[in-house]
Amino acid sequence: MLDRFISRFGKETIAVIHSKLSLGEKYDEWNKIKQGKAKIVIGARSAIFAPIENLGIIIIDEEHDSSYKSESNPKYDAKEVAKYIAKQNKCPLLLGSATPDLCDYYKAKEQNKIELLELRKRANKASLPKVTIIDLKQELANGNRSVLSRELYKNIEENLKNKKQTILFLNRRGYSTFVMCRNCGYVVKCKNCNISLTYHSHEKKLKCHYCGYEEKLMTICPECGSSKIRYFGTGTQKLEEEIQKQFPGASTIRMDIDTVSKKNSHEEILNKFREENIDILIGTQMVVKGHHFPNVTLVGVITADSLLNIDDFRANERTFGILTQVEGRAGREKETEGKVIVQTYNPDNFSILCAKEQNYRKFYETEILLRKQLKYPPFCDIIVIGFNGLNEKKIIDISNRTYNYLKNSFNNINKKENKKENKEESKEESKEESKEEISIFRPMPAPIDKIQNRYRYRIIIKANTNNFNLNEILNDYLKKVYEKELKGIRISIDINPNNMA
Repeated sequence: MLDRFISRFGKETIAVIHSKLSLGEKYDEWNKIKQGKAKIVIGARSAIFAPIENLGIIIIDEEHDSSYKSESNPKYDAKEVAKYIAKQNKCPLLLGSATPDLCDYYKAKEQNKIELLELRKRANKASLPKVTIIDLKQELANGNRSVLSRELYKNIEENLKNKKQTILFLNRRGYSTFVMCRNCGYVVKCKNCNISLTYHSHEKKLKCHYCGYEEKLMTICPECGSSKIRYFGTGTQKLEEEIQKQFPGASTIRMDIDTVSKKNSHEEILNKFREENIDILIGTQMVVKGHHFPNVTLVGVITADSLLNIDDFRANERTFGILTQVEGRAGREKETEGKVIVQTYNPDNFSILCAKEQNYRKFYETEILLRKQLKYPPFCDIIVIGFNGLNEKKIIDISNRTYNYLKNSFNNINKKENKKENKEESKEESKEESKEEISIFRPMPAPIDKIQNRYRYRIIIKANTNNFNLNEILNDYLKKVYEKELKGIRISIDINPNNMA
């Protein structure tokens, strides 16, 4: 993005803000904006707070991306902040995406709250890549136990002969996703979190991706004393090793959070791949984020199912979005035809089929019907109240007391709403059609019920959008709770969180 803007507007008029800058660099960029020297500010979500005067337009590229919402305190959604700033400055806000956030598209298409502008062809007029879906169940039935299907192997081989580049996408880092004893079934878990450790081959360590806990490689099972310790699942490290075995003459480079931890390592990997014409780039979601590599003609998705099988109502939307984005990396030049091979155990899933056609409208029309039937956003707001602390009994107690308090408050609101409906409609109709304004579900352990030795419980609430009564009740509740100074217990309230775990 920076390269594109500098080539057109010059370096002096552009300021950059993101978390990889040092404090001194951030200070210099901030002053450059404050003094009016920078006319264009480019950055990640925190750039929305830049002190720019005489604002003319705010552009949020890849607006569907979940990283625009901060999950850590202070929690904020850069898109919501942008809407407010645009309104205050009376300037347009442009949201750009090939796979728009479903709730935003609904506001544009059905509610006319956002003006919809559509580009139906690629900007450089290159044709869309040819997408092939491979059924991994069939591959196993045919005796292929490799991480690469026969079709993907053949295409990588052909690409290497033609001196073209390949991107392989796998949304799991590390070597193996869990380590288990084949004798007794013991799984090696983090001591601080209720989650299995991931094996990282380069360091010969087992790591927790939530708290950073590390352990030495285990060879003997601590439960039964067996040496039958096996590694299950495939991460980017294991994929890289497999590629080097199957294509020993090919040059490879890996891009995941383990390889981009150092400053500027992100740019170094991308530049190395582009300038040194490295044959194969292996990576997680980082490799699908709008990069332009003219020589990439093949993209392989190792397994699309890791995106589908997440504990989130947005699983289909995220699968469609990421597959469509990763497909967009292939064949970006008019002269070259792009190929995409998607490996999956669910070849008939509608989000995968719609991504194959790159047909957002078809996906939207199917998904919006499901959301309406199940009453998920944009047809309601989902509020998650999270509780975490070192003492599990205290967490269970406070979550149950919160549930009872909120349930009584919500029942009063629902009764008032039903009375209003009874006045407006006949009694028979109101019995059939009256719907609760707010639904609250009993407290349950979070999907990952312990992180960093803190136990985690949550209450889920479904409410009609823009329910001001609910906001008042939740604010009153927080005041009452924090007046009592709950020691060692953290309570968080998140509306439509990006991560339901």
